[in-house]
Amino acid sequence: MSDEQVYRRFINWLDKAWWGLPESEHLMPAVRAFYTPEEADLLTGIPFSGGTLQELADLKAVHADELGPKLDALARKGAVWKSGKGDTVRYRLNDSFFVFMRGPFWSEHPDRATRDLARPLNKYFYDGFMDQFAHAHTKGLRAIPVDQTIEDPRRILPYEDVVRFVDAQDYRTVSLCPCRQRKNLDPDSPNCDHPVEVCLHFGKLGHYIVDNGLGREITKEETGEILKKAADSGLVHAISNWQEGGDTICNCCRCCCLFFEAYHVLKHHKSHDASNYRVRVNAATCKACELCVGRCPMDAIKLETSPQANNKKGEVAVADPARCLGCGVCVHKCPTQSLTLEPREAVCDPPKDVREWMKRFMADLHEVKRSAG
Repeated sequence: MSDEQVYRRFINWLDKAWWGLPESEHLMPAVRAFYTPEEADLLTGIPFSGGTLQELADLKAVHADELGPKLDALARKGAVWKSGKGDTVRYRLNDSFFVFMRGPFWSEHPDRATRDLARPLNKYFYDGFMDQFAHAHTKGLRAIPVDQTIEDPRRILPYEDVVRFVDAQDYRTVSLCPCRQRKNLDPDSPNCDHPVEVCLHFGKLGHYIVDNGLGREITKEETGEILKKAADSGLVHAISNWQEGGDTICNCCRCCCLFFEAYHVLKHHKSHDASNYRVRVNAATCKACELCVGRCPMDAIKLETSPQANNKKGEVAVADPARCLGCGVCVHKCPTQSLTLEPREAVCDPPKDVREWMKRFMADLHEVKRSAG
């Protein structure tokens, strides 16, 4: 079998996961860059649901002692998920979204395959890869307000309190932002000057990351410091978009984040799901300094002439509630404390857990396919 045939079989297998692989001239170059022919052949048929080492050895008709080290290496590469309970070790194939948008790019020291992947992957990103999120009503991440930017913290919902969420975790890790890393490794993309080591993970995902050298364990205090550094830099806190079992807090910039790029460049109807808050402006104290205009990643704030203005420009900041994510990035640095986050009229709860999120996503995908005939 030729390498081309091996890769085609593997692509067809990867395409069976929840996240498909749309055809594009950039698909094969991306897959070839990251997976060797031997890896592609080995991984074809490995179930996304996983199996024990012996079960997978039987499936691939090889000895377990031979297969184990290969799967361990692929776990360190981010291509395979490895987990253990007691003496039992299980492996499963990571889907293309995990591999292309997350795992390998978390590493502080990306291997050659990850470096080679960046350029064709960035081209593939714009040529079909993100289309599956175009019509999704429930996005993969939800904005969560920066600490101390909400008008009345006593009313904050439990799943929107970033401090409470971090306090509740028993294992905390940090990795490099995969979006920023993917762009910075691509010679055709401008480098981003925002902090890079700001991608936070918790629980089982955190253990997988540290066990495979894709990040490091940190304390609760370090987590707080990273969140503050991210907020100071104008990054949006974005959390797993379900109420129970969240394992990720991204810190997103407009120029690199896959969801912001999907909104601004690919013209998806929204980026992240918004929090249940929106920015409110005190026109009497606003100095029209435009800092909030520049910090907003959604272009949701602009200056307008106002009779309530109390500054030389005669203008005040005005927010578009339909675009506002309720992230608090503008509030965090307002020099006159003229901005605050207030509750929206209607509360919109995120999915209960990742299973409910997946049901919503697949329902949206099915509806698009049905409408297309």
